[in-house]
Amino acid sequence: MASNKYVLMLGLISLFSSAAFAQQSDAGYDWRDSSKISTRNLPQQSEFLNNQYPYPAKPRSQWELGFAGGNNMVIGDIKPKADVGGAITLRKALSHTFSLRGGWFGGYSQGYPNVPQRQTQPAVRSFQNWKHSLALDLITSLNPNSHYRGNPKTNVYILAGLDLIATKVFYAAAGGRQIDNAYNIFYGGAFPSNQTGTFGTFGGAKINGRKGWTLLPGGSLGGGIAFKLSPKVNIGLEQRFTFVNYDYLDGYKAPNSRNFDMYSFTSARLNLNLGSTSKRVQPLWWMNANNFVYNEINRPQHMKLPTPVLPDADGDGITDQFDMEPNTPAGAPVDARGVSKDTDADGVPDYKDKELLTPQKCFPVDADGVGNCPEPACCTELRARIDSGLIGAACNIGNLPSIQFKAGRATLSSDAMTMLSSASAQIKASPDCRVRVVGHGASDKRAQQLSWDRVNAVIRYLVEKQGISEDRFIFSYGEEGDVNTVDLTGTKETGPNSVPAPHPNLQRKR
Repeated sequence: MASNKYVLMLGLISLFSSAAFAQQSDAGYDWRDSSKISTRNLPQQSEFLNNQYPYPAKPRSQWELGFAGGNNMVIGDIKPKADVGGAITLRKALSHTFSLRGGWFGGYSQGYPNVPQRQTQPAVRSFQNWKHSLALDLITSLNPNSHYRGNPKTNVYILAGLDLIATKVFYAAAGGRQIDNAYNIFYGGAFPSNQTGTFGTFGGAKINGRKGWTLLPGGSLGGGIAFKLSPKVNIGLEQRFTFVNYDYLDGYKAPNSRNFDMYSFTSARLNLNLGSTSKRVQPLWWMNANNFVYNEINRPQHMKLPTPVLPDADGDGITDQFDMEPNTPAGAPVDARGVSKDTDADGVPDYKDKELLTPQKCFPVDADGVGNCPEPACCTELRARIDSGLIGAACNIGNLPSIQFKAGRATLSSDAMTMLSSASAQIKASPDCRVRVVGHGASDKRAQQLSWDRVNAVIRYLVEKQGISEDRFIFSYGEEGDVNTVDLTGTKETGPNSVPAPHPNLQRKR
């Protein structure tokens, strides 16, 4: 009989441990929701939300109310019959792995002789056993936490507990004889016997002056598995063995027996989660403690990430890892690859080019980016007049750029502003020179006004954005030439630095 006990225990434990662990994920709780945190844990939650502490506070969780019913048996020296038992329990999570469960377990059990009566042994008895038990179990959940899925859909657990048992045992012996050493827990009487076929009522005989219920301490071991049906309901199967330091739960002690009797309760369970979902999360054994960590790694929402600092050795705004020209001089305009701009593609970068828009027909250029085209006749004549002393000596201000505008527009482009910024350094370096700003277009009133608008836009930019005095410019418009170009030329001549708009009604807004 003793070996049968351990075979049954090992078989049930193997059944529970073989349950499938692969589960689908479901949503966890929002770690930012402080309404689910107890007042005692709010300081930790506040520090966590402010990145002053790495761990979130444990949320309040629901209680679990359980109802169980199933087979209750006394496993001892007499073959038991499957009988009924029940339980009502209340379970509370201590962590995602451990929980405490308290409750009432009750049951009825009976048994019949399984060996023939012999002269060499005492009479084998039939029995009935009633029990009521208050129990406190420590439950260890085996599968709430996983590195490969979210919250579990099953809960596999083992348990160990302490019991306080009230039991009453009835037994029948041949001829109604009482067994010796039965102590104080039995009623005697004529009980239905499968040996004699007789039936009688239980008597009220006392043994050692006492009768009725007796209290016994006990301990329990077991395991179970539960299946979640919804966030509020789950069902399960459980096996619970309760051990007592006593061998008369079945009313009989076999000769030379060294094993004590025990209770076996195999039950089906219905469990309900109690508590408001607005203030509590589901019981923690239904939640994977790794949820926050893995979700944060997958999609950071709380991680305190430092501001990235990318090196840019030459300060041109293009980080070194993408800079194709890592030693560009300070202030030189560059393109998206960090290479110095060369607007006219003459091979001389803009920051060195003294003729930013050299026509291709004037290529190749010299080291200063100046083309090899001969001077226009007008310039040759002017130089001759200067050389003959008819007008003052020419300014040594270098070649100033011509500014291109889009057709019909008087707004400076970003490239035009870059060219003017570069030209302003030359102008400032020659304070004795003036700059003639010449606009073209004389065919009609609209062209004349557009020419005036463009010249005005160039002078306004150099005065207001580059800080050059307005009296250093000579305002000239409506001359023959490229209608989309404004030319800048250094001179020692004098002239008006502003003129009225020729056709104000056609004037363009800046």
